[in-house]
Formats: sequence, C-alpha cells, structure tokens
Amino acid sequence: MLQSFQRFISENKLFLPEAKILLAVSGGIDSVVMTELFYRAGLHVGIAHCNFQLRGKDSLDDEEFVHRLAAKINTPFFVKRFSTAEFAKREGVSIQMAARKLRYEWFEEIRSTENFDFIATAHHRDDQVETFFINLIRGTGISGLHGILPKKDKIIRPMLFTNRHEIEDFAINHFIPWREDRSNEETKYLRNRIRLELLPIMKSLNPDLSAGITATIVQIRSLEEHWKNEISRTKQRIVSKTGEEIRIDLRKLTRLKPLQPLIWELLSPYGFNDTVIRDLLESSPGESGKMFFSKAFRLIKNRDELIITPLSDSTTANVIKPGRLHVVKEPLTIEEGVNMLKKPLPLSFTIMDIDNNFEIPLSSNIANLNLAKIEFPLTLRKWHQGDAFCPLGMNKKKKLSDFFINMKFSIPEKENCWLLCSGKHIIWIVGYRIDHRFRITRGTKKILQIELKK
Repeated sequence: MLQSFQRFISENKLFLPEAKILLAVSGGIDSVVMTELFYRAGLHVGIAHCNFQLRGKDSLDDEEFVHRLAAKINTPFFVKRFSTAEFAKREGVSIQMAARKLRYEWFEEIRSTENFDFIATAHHRDDQVETFFINLIRGTGISGLHGILPKKDKIIRPMLFTNRHEIEDFAINHFIPWREDRSNEETKYLRNRIRLELLPIMKSLNPDLSAGITATIVQIRSLEEHWKNEISRTKQRIVSKTGEEIRIDLRKLTRLKPLQPLIWELLSPYGFNDTVIRDLLESSPGESGKMFFSKAFRLIKNRDELIITPLSDSTTANVIKPGRLHVVKEPLTIEEGVNMLKKPLPLSFTIMDIDNNFEIPLSSNIANLNLAKIEFPLTLRKWHQGDAFCPLGMNKKKKLSDFFINMKFSIPEKENCWLLCSGKHIIWIVGYRIDHRFRITRGTKKILQIELKK
C-alpha cells in the first residue's frame, strides 16, 4: 500500500517531498492509516483534530486517542473543540454542514499561520462513490458528478487510490489501532443510508461497482474540462461586468444550445437554483423587470439582458462636516463648506464668481447651479417613488419614474441613481440632469459647481 500511496501522490502531483502537510485526523480507520502512510514515507506532517462535542465521552476519547497518536510519531498536534450544535442552530444549517464549515475554516487557519503547504483529508474511493450518488440524488449538475478531486486549492486527498476494504486489511495486518464512530451506523444521515442501504444492493448487481463508478468519474472529469472551456468562451461573448454588477446579453444567450445547462452554469455560481432557472425560461420573451433572488444576489430580467447584483444592506443616516470624510450610506447631509466627498460618490464642491464670459461645461458629470437659489445643508439620497423635478429646459415638473423610462434605465440603474437635494427640491440627478429652477441665468453672480469625479 505504501508504494501505491507514493505513486498516487507523484502521478497526481499532489505535493513535493519537502512540503509540510497538515493531516486532518478524526481517529477513525481512514485517517489513522493515512497518518501511518505519511509517517512510513518520511514526510513532514502535523496533525489537526476537531472535537465537535457531539458524542459526549466518545468525542473526548477520540481527542485523547489522536493526541497520543501525534505524540507517538513525534509530530505537532492541534486540537479545537467546537460548539457544533449551537453553531448549526444559529446559522440555520444541518449538523453536517456546520461541522464541514467549522473544520475547513479552522484547518485553513492552522495551515496559513503554521506554514503548512497543504491540508490532507483521508477520503478514499468508497467515499468517492458515495459522494457521486449524493450529488446525483441532489441534482448538482456536471460539476457535482466529477467526484472528489485529488487536489483542489490547498486540500489534497492522497487516499483516493484505495478503498475501505484495503484500508481495513492494512490496519489489521499491521496491528494499527483506530477509533470506531458509532454515528457512522445511523441511517438518519444521507451518506450513511447510501453506504449501508443503497450500495449493498448495487454491489449485488455489480460486485465491481466501485471500479466502474470511478472509471465513469474519470470520463466525466474530461468532459467537464471541455465543458468549462466552452463556458469560458461563452462568458467572454455574452457576459460583462461593471463593478459588482454582472450583465448577460439575453439575445445572444437564447441563440445558444443547449440553453438550459448553459444558463445553469452562468447563474448557479450566484446561488440561483433549478426553480429560478425554470421560471426564467418560462417567462415571456419581452417581459422586463421580473426579479429572482438567491441568498446573496438578485437577478433582474431587463429587456434584452439579465442583470445580477449583490443584495445590499439597509441604509442609515449620516452627516458630513467640513474637513471630515467618512464611509457613509444614504441619506447623507452635506453641510456648507464641504469641498470634497469620497463616499458614497466622489464629488467636489466649488463656489465661484462668474461673469458674462463664463462658459458652462457640457459634461453631464458637472452641475453648475445658481448659488443664490440653494439653501444648505444639501442632502444626497436615493430616489423615492413619487419624486419629481423640473428637467433643465422644462418649466413643469416631471416624475423621476417617467424620466427613468425615457432614459431607459434598468432597475439597478434606478436604484443606484443619486439625487442631490436642497431643502425639498431635487437640484441634480447626479451625472444626468439638473433642475431647471436652479440653472444659471443672466443675473447669476455666484455658482456652486459640483463635479462627479470618474
């Protein structure tokens, strides 16, 4: 087994011989045999053990067992006790998901602070098969069927060359003790049900099931690589990004085949599921303004494009005073004397005298306003339903909602539009149009020039 272990590491280029590897060791047979193989290979290792405090005295006994194992091979030992059940309840996730998140975050913390190169877990071929069926049942797309990768970022799985039966034989033949986790026999967990109930039935139909599934996984990985290249080329043609906003050209997208898996690959990274994708495909071609949500993102169907934006936090009131700059959220009060603002918009404020030779800049990013008409403090805020102003060149009010329609604003553009106000009046739709009542006239002596820096 040692030779197969070393060959697998070399063939998959998991790490160089001088690398420092942090071993994730539970005390079960898989991780204990992995530790033994690393030790016999003379590699540089440390051991990390998570005590999830879910099995009472058994959890404490596991911790003590792994501590003794680390001492026996004279290697650094790291342990942490987690309040797993409490964390799962607080985060609204399953115990398994909570344990996974806690352990991998902690492993990475140790790896980076203690200068380990990689984290090794003891997943083997049978785990590979179980994971394949878990993802098949849950429906995760092609990326979920490639199984457990030998190497991903800083995580390596050097035991994927073998299976549970071979691991047990090695441990018994070499008198290696291990701890049994009785929760592995509980069928309330999906992975356990697959291992204890589904796989025995399938192996009765095909005794060499593990080898067959493993071969299929290898083929899926090759197809996935080709598929990822296609997705990458597609993104270059139809996806654009400005800041945190992602736009997908819907006209180009709908001409591509196969459409549904392409949409899945484009949207699933943002947390959108099959239900959203199905609703999107069933919506009317010309429909605009329909919104879909994932936990962290919003998807808007806007005419001929899809717009994805992060969900934002609620806003709070802030005040800016001369000489003091802050990171702020709207609404923002700007007192007289402020000459520069960095957040939420980069704005400069300049009061100047003018004469008949003054030429008004044509840029929509510069507002020249009659200072005599303005009362301080100014307010910078987002638009509200019912807002209205008098666009430059017009003597009557116009609703901002109508202005947005004429300008063909998307929903994110409306939401990201800032209004500079004096008292109850909107004096500038920042970056677009000033209010006619605050324009420069022949009698204007002083102006407030505001520039949006881009």
